[in-house]
Amino acid sequence: MMAAGAIGANNPGYEYGVLLPHFGRNASRKRLIDGARQIEQYGFDSVWVRDHIVFHPHAHEDQNKTHVDPFVVLSAVAGATDRIKLATGTLIPHRHPILAALMIGSLDFVAGPGRLIIGWGTGTYDHEFAAIGMAGWDRREVIEEQIKIVRKLWAGGSVDHDGKYYQFEGVEIQPVPGGPEGRSVPIWYGGTSLAAVRRAVEYCDGWIPGRMPKSVFTKCMQRMERLAGEAGKPVPDAGTIPVVVPGRTVKDALRWVNEERLLEEVNASYAKGNGAAFTSANDLDGAVILGPADRIGEEVRAWQAVGGRHFVFDLRPSFDEWEEGLVTIGEEVLPELLRGDGRAIAPEAAAVR
Repeated sequence: MMAAGAIGANNPGYEYGVLLPHFGRNASRKRLIDGARQIEQYGFDSVWVRDHIVFHPHAHEDQNKTHVDPFVVLSAVAGATDRIKLATGTLIPHRHPILAALMIGSLDFVAGPGRLIIGWGTGTYDHEFAAIGMAGWDRREVIEEQIKIVRKLWAGGSVDHDGKYYQFEGVEIQPVPGGPEGRSVPIWYGGTSLAAVRRAVEYCDGWIPGRMPKSVFTKCMQRMERLAGEAGKPVPDAGTIPVVVPGRTVKDALRWVNEERLLEEVNASYAKGNGAAFTSANDLDGAVILGPADRIGEEVRAWQAVGGRHFVFDLRPSFDEWEEGLVTIGEEVLPELLRGDGRAIAPEAAAVR
């Protein structure tokens, strides 16, 4: 089992991503396309999108219900960029698995091989599934069956399936991702429970939670490593998506945060396991990161020390200043992280501004 801190700061395997502003009042074509190009030029490794079909924002975020479909966003970004990975954090299982397999295979075809990371999770809200006739379905079972079907279809050839939720015969789709059983497209389980890491070990390639305190993440990592060892499987890749708000000071950054609602959400999920309720956004143990570039960089390293290899910057509270936040992360935080990792700074990054 990997002890906390076993991954050092000079590991070139670390990756860095950014959540795109494709939801809420600040979503715009220009911000998505220009932002993705800028993110790639800075040298980030990935861009990430959310998934909803009937979007009800969390209480702590902008309540505008604009939500641009993740596949539309990533297809547009694929055509506007050359190398950056395109990731979902996370898809929810409201699509028929045949459709999901074709959409992911088509995105892989458009983007080029090796650019996708498909995070998949059960979702948070029942209303989305009730709206499309899936009320009462056990989504824990549904997602496992969906991923099984998708991988069978990606293997190529005619597929029959007789499961609890889906039955079909003689289905074949093209295009499919390359590699054995479509494994060129890694599937990560997105979830924040101990069960989530078990599912990641059982049938996924990675695990990624959002807004999780480091103390809880550490316990989940230990469980995932133990389960993988018992199963004789490699430990799934691991990432994290904290809320990140740049500012000259912590107080300056805090003005963007709906602290009361955010604390309610995090405490509802984690206070019991943490042993005590969190009382301020500045005390959320890495689930929220506020302040100047050097402080953000230190927090990223703290996440890496407990096993978070992929760090995704969720800038949503300050999407009103999306461009400014991206400059801070891209020009002040990322270069220091890449230097510490022993990676070259992208030569075109200096010309981004």
